Amino acid sequence: MNLQISGHHLEVTPALREYVITKLDKVLRHFDQVIDGSVVLSVDNHKEKDKRQKVEINLHLKGKDIFIESANGDLYAAIDLMVDRLDRQVVRHKGRIQEHQHDAIKHQDVPLTGDQLQP
Repeated sequence: MNLQISGHHLEVTPALREYVITKLDKVLRHFDQVIDGSVVLSVDNHKEKDKRQKVEINLHLKGKDIFIESANGDLYAAIDLMVDRLDRQVVRHKGRIQEHQHDAIKHQDVPLTGDQLQP
């Protein structure tokens, strides 16, 4: 998976980069069909103080794109919020894919009776 981590009005330190990568690894073990993703960490000085730190992720999965953003006073807390929301979205997407595949198999296993075979 290609992962791009960038900062807007913020320098992305190796500790921040490692924290984001370890958190995303926990999410991506649920679903391994991730093509690429981009994470933007930003600080907005014009917003209220308790939601100044902002994290955005755009994850490109097989069959769907997921965009999530979260804001908090602490950047690490914003990353945690983003990862929790992303985890729920990825698990929901995986469930939908598996449910759809099982429905297709169920519809194919309909046995024909003798009445249906004769014209």
